[in-house]
Amino acid sequence: MTKRRKKRTSAAAPRRQRAAPRRSHHARGSQSENKPASPAGSPSVVVVMGVSGCGKSTIASMLAHRLNWIFEEGDWFHPPSNVEKMHAGVPLTDEDRWPWLHGIAAWIDATRRVGNHGTVACSALKRAYRDILVGERPDVRIVYLKGERDLIARRMAARDGHFMPPALLDSQFATLEEPRPDEHPIVVSIAPHPREIVEEIVKKLGKGVAPSSPGVATAQAGARLRRGQGK
Repeated sequence: MTKRRKKRTSAAAPRRQRAAPRRSHHARGSQSENKPASPAGSPSVVVVMGVSGCGKSTIASMLAHRLNWIFEEGDWFHPPSNVEKMHAGVPLTDEDRWPWLHGIAAWIDATRRVGNHGTVACSALKRAYRDILVGERPDVRIVYLKGERDLIARRMAARDGHFMPPALLDSQFATLEEPRPDEHPIVVSIAPHPREIVEEIVKKLGKGVAPSSPGVATAQAGARLRRGQGK
């Protein structure tokens, strides 16, 4: 019996010695959650912004396909009450938009947290809205699709099945606060062909951007496009 006690005592010491490193490792992991998911200068998420009808969903989905990233449609974060108001031609208020923006921000953080890359189409018309989406996230970039009202109005009149009626375009331009230089936006014209726009964005993103490995990104983007969400 004495020998068995000695064996248990000698085995207990190493277990106590190993406990400290496990706690230390857990603390480092908690701190790393606030760090960029990509190396410095390499974007994790690109927010493609602009007024309704500028081609956000098309460009964001094509950019995701080009880079083999995940694509997300920001419109689908709207609660039903917002969709009903837009269908009725009623402009959204800031109070309507806050939950929607925070939902998109949560998706951005979830994407970054697991080390993925993605694009999201979101109007993000005001600086206050973009502060929610970008904030202190150095690996989130803004792409602003800039276009003349008349061109956008013609495009909106030609498309079907979107819950933002052309009548709300004036309110969109009235709300729009174009990104300032301190937001480091990538500004591109909507006049060229979408493929040219995407290539310009990739070029302006710089050497830090690189295609992800094949898999989930392509599957999710393709599924959304097949469902008709990439408008």
